Amino acid sequence: MPKSRIRKKAEYTPPPSKQAAAIKLTNRAWVAPVMLALFLIGLAWIVVFYVTDGSLPIDALGNWNIVVGFGFIAAGFGVSTQWK
Repeated sequence: MPKSRIRKKAEYTPPPSKQAAAIKLTNRAWVAPVMLALFLIGLAWIVVFYVTDGSLPIDALGNWNIVVGFGFIAAGFGVSTQWK
């Protein structure tokens, strides 16, 4: 009986790779100082509120001074998302 021909499979060729997009590196040197400043301002705001028994930083806000302090801290976390 004659031997059957063996079919050769085409060699695998990977698809052409896409060109990587050029990464824009911008100067983000401002992010770390602003982030740390917001953290420290928020912390100082809350500490001053507790140390002065609520008479400072803004007496009219009352306990909302705590929310203002945490607002500065939250803004610091928001700025931290820009850090690369």
